[in-house]
Amino acid sequence: MKQDAKRELKPKLRFPEFQGEPEWKAEKLGSVASLITERAGNKKCIPMSITSGVGLVSQQEKFGRIIAGNQYKNYLVLQKNDFAYNKSATKEFPQGFIAKYSGDEPAAVPNSIFTCFRAREDGIVPDFLNYLFLGNLHGKWLKKYIEVSARAHGSLSIDDEDLMSLPIPLPSGESSRAEQKQIAECLTSLDEMIAAHSQKLDALTAHKKGLMQQLFPPAGETLPSHRFPEFQNNPEWVNKPLSELGEIVTGKTPSTKEAGLWGGDILFITPTDISEDGKYQHNTQRKVVETKSTKVLPVGSVVYTCIASIGKMAITVRASITNQQINAVVANASVANEFVYYSLANMTPWIKSIPASSTLAIINKTEFSKICVTIPEDRAEQQAVVDCFSSLDELIAAYTQKLDALKTHKKGLMQQLFPSPEEIEA
Repeated sequence: MKQDAKRELKPKLRFPEFQGEPEWKAEKLGSVASLITERAGNKKCIPMSITSGVGLVSQQEKFGRIIAGNQYKNYLVLQKNDFAYNKSATKEFPQGFIAKYSGDEPAAVPNSIFTCFRAREDGIVPDFLNYLFLGNLHGKWLKKYIEVSARAHGSLSIDDEDLMSLPIPLPSGESSRAEQKQIAECLTSLDEMIAAHSQKLDALTAHKKGLMQQLFPPAGETLPSHRFPEFQNNPEWVNKPLSELGEIVTGKTPSTKEAGLWGGDILFITPTDISEDGKYQHNTQRKVVETKSTKVLPVGSVVYTCIASIGKMAITVRASITNQQINAVVANASVANEFVYYSLANMTPWIKSIPASSTLAIINKTEFSKICVTIPEDRAEQQAVVDCFSSLDELIAAYTQKLDALKTHKKGLMQQLFPSPEEIEA
């Protein structure tokens, strides 16, 4: 950063009441916060750990016990609104994660992997500062100081001086704290909305899991605990192996020696094309032509990964070919293919226990064909069960899309409410 730490900055978006205020400036973290050196000693504090993306949590909550041991006396003491920098790399925060402590009781964190600091009350709003760290402002700055594989006892080698030299963008003038507060409150309200949608999504997912336990018979039984009224007098459900419900097809990767293989109209599916939520990810770059060595699956086939990532599944929406890691069920006319899909989804925890190998879990075609599904012979009842889960899945998908949209909106909003990292460090 240039010697002039108070160089003017311009965020792309500014609230109307602050439009006429002075431009922002960059201040070193060390000028708006001070390092915490107080040790726990014999003080009664809550021993804390950290979960990336979540923040500080008590050791009791994270590990089921307190693991501080004899090192506790050297732990650094945190008060409400203090910050703790964890110098351990994660996928989302490769230069370490900084969390704000929100508890009311004094807490303590290991001094061996944490650097802690406290914001000056007259300089910066803690929630404002926290959103900068959640946007990984510190990571973009600290990466220049981290040598490849530079670690000490599992922690990144970061000097406190380098951390405290981090440039922090701040509104200028007498209204600085008011503007900081409004930005923080705006993002907090958005976070509350995201949390509400996330909780609703979790509730719907839990409801679906519970509903599966009610609408499908327990293992060894032929009647579900809940049956739709119009089918109460129907015969009990029957156990049938998958081989009796339709044709079982194990995929095969076509030989590259076959002429004209690529560029056809048939989709080629591998486990990586199937997401964990059962949605098929269309890879338009991998289309093949029908060959003598492959079996083309019609629309509506249930594809199920049976090697390594067992249980990833989807229903084909186009004619498809799969590789050898996938078994498929091409259902008979008397069987609703979606019923097979939801039955297998319900049974997946058990199906995953079938492979005996601990190195590479595999369910071959013979084992897959023998898997028994308990099913009503009345196709109308099958469809009623399917319609119930399909409606729930549509609702879950709608909330998932809304949640993703809110997260994307927040990310974009943060990019506009704060100056860019490049501008801050220029």
